[in-house]
Amino acid sequence: MLRLGYPVIGVTDLTRAVDFWTRALPLVDTGEWASDTWRTLHHADGSGRALGLMVSASPAEPRPRLHLDLFTESEDEQRAETERLVGLGARVVDWDYPADPDFVVLADPDDNVFCVVDLSRAPSGGGPAQ
Repeated sequence: MLRLGYPVIGVTDLTRAVDFWTRALPLVDTGEWASDTWRTLHHADGSGRALGLMVSASPAEPRPRLHLDLFTESEDEQRAETERLVGLGARVVDWDYPADPDFVVLADPDDNVFCVVDLSRAPSGGGPAQ
């Protein structure tokens, strides 16, 4: 039976990517399936696999159709987490935002874009979900 696994991010510097994502989120590198071109990151609480990192020669897409959303519970938490992630090596991306967005677009050190979403204002620009 086919089942969904987990997202995989293409990176150019595997060591830097492991460092960023394990500091950005509560993830750990367990060494499972580790190679020169692959790392599997697990949830730090032991609940299983969370994210794959794979060396890729292709450049990051500036507007990928698929990306990660990282959730926060408030605007203050979103602001604090965005600042923390920038301190870890992410950068804020110039984006064409809707009016009053609930998300901030960042890029990891490999230029893969992801969003930090304030769930108290989701969905994007429309207020709390009904």
